[in-house]
Amino acid sequence: MAGKALRQARRKDGATSPARDFDFVLASPVGRLGVRLDGAAVTRIDFLGRNAATRAPGTPAARRAAAALRAYFARGGTIDLPIRLSGTAFQQRVWRALRRIPAGHTLTYGELARRLATSPRAVGNACRANPVPLVVPCHRVVAARGIGGFAGRTDGPEVARKRWLLRHESA
Repeated sequence: MAGKALRQARRKDGATSPARDFDFVLASPVGRLGVRLDGAAVTRIDFLGRNAATRAPGTPAARRAAAALRAYFARGGTIDLPIRLSGTAFQQRVWRALRRIPAGHTLTYGELARRLATSPRAVGNACRANPVPLVVPCHRVVAARGIGGFAGRTDGPEVARKRWLLRHESA
């Protein structure tokens, strides 16, 4: 993660520590989501855990983003929001490929790596660096044998979130 504002300590439950600069914090079935925007574009979504305080969206753009996230949790599908992502050219390429995986489908790290002429580990690293999970659906990439990791972890609340998201999308 780049920038001092984006650095957050990992807690034992796998969530990131709450920061003061979220535009809103939304309760969801996978825990609280801290969302940051730059104008109308979503730049970051952090999993904060179930006990983080919620914060109502205060701008029209934040209200639109919150409505899109609520709609996803109500119906599944794809989240169509403007995003602005900071990352390497390689990460950007992987993130574009992730957005092309339809809801309800998965690819293995190896399959996606072959499509991008790279390695499964490099794909996994780009997935781990994804600043807007859910909008860029890295949860749709799984291991050749099993579910694989999520948010850089292979067990705990991160993998439980991934399982929930895949079930929600009927993958």
